[in-house]
Amino acid sequence: MEPKNDQFYNKYFVEIDILNQFEAIFKYANEGIVIADSQSRILKINPSVLKTFGYDTESEILGQNIEVLIPKRFQHNHVGHREKYMENPHARSMGLQFDLFAVKKDGVEFPVEVSLSPFKNSLGSFVICFVIDITNRKKAEENEKNYRKELEKEVEERTLILKEAIQKLEKTKNELDNSLKREQELNSMKTKFISIASHEFRTPLSTILSSLSLMEKYNELNDVEKRNKHNERIKKSIKNLTEILNDILSVNKIEEGKVIINPETFNLNNFVNDLILDLHGLLKPGQKLNLIASDIDEITVYQDPKLIRHILINLLTNAIKFSGEGSPIDITINMDDSDVLFSVKDYGLGIPKVDHKKLFTRFFRSSNVENIQGTGLGLSIVLQYVNYLKGTIKFSSEVGKGSIFNVNLPRNLKTP
Repeated sequence: MEPKNDQFYNKYFVEIDILNQFEAIFKYANEGIVIADSQSRILKINPSVLKTFGYDTESEILGQNIEVLIPKRFQHNHVGHREKYMENPHARSMGLQFDLFAVKKDGVEFPVEVSLSPFKNSLGSFVICFVIDITNRKKAEENEKNYRKELEKEVEERTLILKEAIQKLEKTKNELDNSLKREQELNSMKTKFISIASHEFRTPLSTILSSLSLMEKYNELNDVEKRNKHNERIKKSIKNLTEILNDILSVNKIEEGKVIINPETFNLNNFVNDLILDLHGLLKPGQKLNLIASDIDEITVYQDPKLIRHILINLLTNAIKFSGEGSPIDITINMDDSDVLFSVKDYGLGIPKVDHKKLFTRFFRSSNVENIQGTGLGLSIVLQYVNYLKGTIKFSSEVGKGSIFNVNLPRNLKTP
């Protein structure tokens, strides 16, 4: 009998030891532990439950239904859930995939995670609940979430600032590149100006010098006819020099943005007739400027007469220059209520079709006039001035038959 007694006592002490260990775990666990029966009545709780839920004594909770620990807004649904659970009790964790809330004695709700483990003994079926207050974790998660949002916002702001800085740098770089390109173009243009000036000034200056020398000779011989002839040559050469200088000065003003638009009301008939009179000295023998216009005696326009004069002088001097002796040059004026159309037609050399697209390019000269004096600036200036005056310019030309340039301008220039 003694061995059996020993086994009994050994088993008893082992079970007592296990119970003591369980009690120690139950008592000192950080998690709240609740044991409920099959009717969900609370039978036992550990000290952590009191601390977690804000109760002072076990008697406030023991014997009550488990819903005492659940917020009122969830209690009705919870009854159905727990009844269904008890039909098939099993180990289950809750609060991981969705938010789960408990309620303290003072009515304050807080987030929890709950694990359920069913067990049975001779007294019946029970469920042990492990409750963890995850308030601090949720706060930490919320703080992290807010921090991430702030970080993302800061990254977005810094990215935007960086993007704007890059755009400013690119803009500055482009401006510097454009300035450098502009500077190079200006230097190139200055070089071309010097080359043009030295070449184009040479002929009229040589003509002036030789004519002055011959005039002195004919003055001594009292040859009035030949003296007058060379006097006209000097005048024409001076006008050529003036034309070249005006072109260079005009381009310089355009490049520096110093062209000022000064519209005024003026009589169109007087303006055109004065212009034709000024150009008579440039006409070759037998050439004639024909004004074709009707009913413009009393017509006035509100435009910039100075720029229009530059436009027409350039077109007319080109017509004179590139037409032969005895060739007529027509200037036609047509008007309607809103526009005035100036047409300059010559019957001279004409422009090769291959040169049409480049005709208004600065320094460009048509391939069939390279032996005729010129700067290649006139038509580029004309185009700029026409644009300033809110107008358009078109032309048609055929080699050997001549050219016609049409300039359409508003009768009343509207300025900013």
